[in-house]
Amino acid sequence: MSLSTRWHWLARQLARQLWLTALLYALAALASVLLAALIAPVIPPIAAQYVTPEAADRVLGILASSMLAVTTFSLATMVTAHGAITGSTSPRATTLVLDNETTRHALGVFIGSFLFSLVGLVALNAGVYGEHGHVLLFAFTVLVIALIVVALLRWIDHLSHLVRVSETTERVEAAACAALLERARHPGLGAKPCDDIAARIPEGARQVTAGQVGYVRHIDVPALLALSCDCDVDLYITAVPGAFVDLSSPLVKLAGADSDSLEVEQVRAAFAIGATRTFDYDPRFGLIVLAEIASRALSPGVNDPGTAIDIIGRGTRLLTRWIEAEPWDADIADGEVRVWFPRLSVDDLLDDLFSPLSRDGAGSLPVQVRLQKALASLARLDDQALRAAAVHQSRCAWERARHALALPFEREQLESLVLPPVERAAGDSPG
Repeated sequence: MSLSTRWHWLARQLARQLWLTALLYALAALASVLLAALIAPVIPPIAAQYVTPEAADRVLGILASSMLAVTTFSLATMVTAHGAITGSTSPRATTLVLDNETTRHALGVFIGSFLFSLVGLVALNAGVYGEHGHVLLFAFTVLVIALIVVALLRWIDHLSHLVRVSETTERVEAAACAALLERARHPGLGAKPCDDIAARIPEGARQVTAGQVGYVRHIDVPALLALSCDCDVDLYITAVPGAFVDLSSPLVKLAGADSDSLEVEQVRAAFAIGATRTFDYDPRFGLIVLAEIASRALSPGVNDPGTAIDIIGRGTRLLTRWIEAEPWDADIADGEVRVWFPRLSVDDLLDDLFSPLSRDGAGSLPVQVRLQKALASLARLDDQALRAAAVHQSRCAWERARHALALPFEREQLESLVLPPVERAAGDSPG
């Protein structure tokens, strides 16, 4: 298993675009109108006795006017929801909440049905359907109305919980979980995973810089694997998805007798760099957004420690699932692979999630108690690196809280939960 190819990744990004879904529904509506015109000659005359052209014209007119209003209202609702989500959670979470299948389907149906009714009216009044074709047009209109009813019901249900903080945190957690599990099951994403890639890179390795400024969004690992085989070189990836790069930042370092024969643009073409981070292959970004939501909840203007406590629980669940997931041997033991990829750092993950919480919630005893219990839960998992990182975060949180908590009995209560140094936590005895 590896990262998808660049074309597959671009196709996934395109499929999430709202305009594409609306365009597909509009094309389907146009095709149905044209299909009705083509099939019109085979419609039996008796069917025209039940539906008149005037009836089809009236229904299409009502549909056109109502769908225009519904589409305008829906777009206005999305703009309002965007502002509400930005103000209550994090601006980085809006893409997950608004760019979803329900929203794309609903707006696609509304816009498509509007265009269907317009094209149907034009074709009907132009005499395209002949004497009996309006019957089939009317039947298609009934089907479109059924689609609209289903889309409206789903859209109303979606709007009823669209701007809830819990809805946003659930979507961010799901995105972070997918990225974490992908990295847990495939640590090298198709390449060889490496804990300390800087120590592995040989001296004199050739450096390929980014050549632009932005965040790494996607790496075409299959393309890099092909380059390493074709040019007989070893590739060491130094900029993973989520990394910020500038003109001089190294993307890859090359080692091998024929490394000079490899064109820089060939390597750069495997990296997709954009202005913002994405959730797909960047598990740290999901944890950062969760921490942002918790920090906003702990701000004096909001003062919602319950949301911060909820985020701590979600983060603990995410990290536990990441540690417990089993890696695939194919990613680790393939001796033919000559591309190395840095592993996720457990210190970075815990720092992304818990450092903002311990800083902004330093003066809140309930938040600090929940944080210490969460870190104790992580420390009990069978992973030495995670245990050491949890102990470090526990003691950092205690140092912040020790100065922020005003009452001595609060400090005493919290101090009893602080994890001991890693030597004692690991059960090592002196001597």
